[in-house]
Amino acid sequence: MSEKKPTVVLVHGAFADSSSWNGVVDKLRSHGCPVVAAANPLRGLSGDAAYVRQLVTSLDGPVVLVGHSYGGSVISNAAKGLDSVRALVFVAAFLPDEGESALTLSGKFPGSTLGEALSPVPVTLPDGSAVTDLYIEQGKFPQQFAADVPEEVAAVMAATQRPVTDAALAEGASAPAWRDIPSWVLVATEDLNIPPRAQQFMAERAAATTVSVSASHAVSVSRPGDVARLVNEAAQATA
Repeated sequence: MSEKKPTVVLVHGAFADSSSWNGVVDKLRSHGCPVVAAANPLRGLSGDAAYVRQLVTSLDGPVVLVGHSYGGSVISNAAKGLDSVRALVFVAAFLPDEGESALTLSGKFPGSTLGEALSPVPVTLPDGSAVTDLYIEQGKFPQQFAADVPEEVAAVMAATQRPVTDAALAEGASAPAWRDIPSWVLVATEDLNIPPRAQQFMAERAAATTVSVSASHAVSVSRPGDVARLVNEAAQATA
């Protein structure tokens, strides 16, 4: 048995921020779990993963690393070779194999309507380089991202969403940590961002322990109890 409870590190995905985990954090803390909700930069997969990896290595003791959506790609890259990471939990998330991107995986099976809801914003950075930030149009956000979240909450999520660069979604993954670290997957069966069939395919490929929940892509907001239960299961199984 481990000498201490693992720290749960929660990594949000595109079009969200750390507050999307608030309900999950409350549930985990009520069970005595130490929790950190990381601020995913959403700038590029390798850089985002390096940021999360540094956060994880700064913590004492074992870690359960949890990723939502694009955050799944980030945690799989970040955890490779880290002995402190005892479990990976993917919540309506990508589990890319080496060379695969979020963009290619979301199109592997029919069902995603995200492309039709995106609004690109060209941005020139202080160093003169150019990127394209992607937002979900605010009027389309509730139905696209959070159809089972109360309308007023979804409207606030739309207004406070964090953009992701198109390059981040197109960047291929490095060797995946899910090949070496026990993994759990929550499939959101009403997801319009990542088709549920794609989520199931990735879970099966990773030989992950899998649960299905009738929820939108914003399952951490609409069903925090289900997410927290799966995280607790992973933490207990690897203690």
